[in-house]
Amino acid sequence: MARFRFACVGDNCIDRFLPPISQSLVGGNAVNVAVQFARLGQSAAYFGAVGEDADGVRTRQILEANGVEIAHLRICPGVTAYTDIEQTPLGDRIMVFEEFGVCAGYRPSESDLAILKAVDHVHIGWMDDGGALRRRLAASGVSVSQDISVNATPENLGVEGLSVAFASAGARGKRAETMLQEMLQGGAGCAVVTCGAEGAIASRGSERAEIDIARVQIVDTTGAGDSFIAGFLAALITSKPLETCMEAGRDCAAMTCTHVGGFPQQPLPL
Repeated sequence: MARFRFACVGDNCIDRFLPPISQSLVGGNAVNVAVQFARLGQSAAYFGAVGEDADGVRTRQILEANGVEIAHLRICPGVTAYTDIEQTPLGDRIMVFEEFGVCAGYRPSESDLAILKAVDHVHIGWMDDGGALRRRLAASGVSVSQDISVNATPENLGVEGLSVAFASAGARGKRAETMLQEMLQGGAGCAVVTCGAEGAIASRGSERAEIDIARVQIVDTTGAGDSFIAGFLAALITSKPLETCMEAGRDCAAMTCTHVGGFPQQPLPL
């Protein structure tokens, strides 16, 4: 299998699952995608910021243990981001509280940008830069993707210049189709909308693909969308047809639903 260089930029956090689970795990969109790239046998580097606290140390150690390059992980005074999560009886998550910590305001340095421009693909998670990184990378001809569903504020939701734009809808139907068309009309080369238990839809040029989910025993859906992104992009980089990319994303997401958290790791008690 060909090995490509991926970089993931943006958010990390400690996912704190409230009782009755009462566990904490390392997560975040950019971190989860990076780890999944590494698990798929790809070269993955993470660009982001953690605090000088114990959670920051834990995040660095887990990334390194999973084969993710952390040379560009910045250690800053302050708190490592965390998210408090409740879980429904069906395994779906409810975000109760988010503290972005030192992720807020993080920007790659000029030397970081030089490295990002040289990789095969850059995926951007949550960032509060108003789309500045996306625009700079796209202007340099870099293949770049972003999950706009993890960015809540309008100024961070642009898709112009993205090779692939990802978003999440609760189900298929008018809302999902509208999201798909808006991302394409906004300038994304390819648009993908995951639809929870109803699979996903995607469009690129004259190609359109729809898939259902893979049936597994669901333990937790946290990080399933991030795993879908990694599987999809790892197939896309090898010029696979859109439907094949969707299937690769689906299968990666299904595996993530069989355990707690965005990737297999040893949880800590709250």
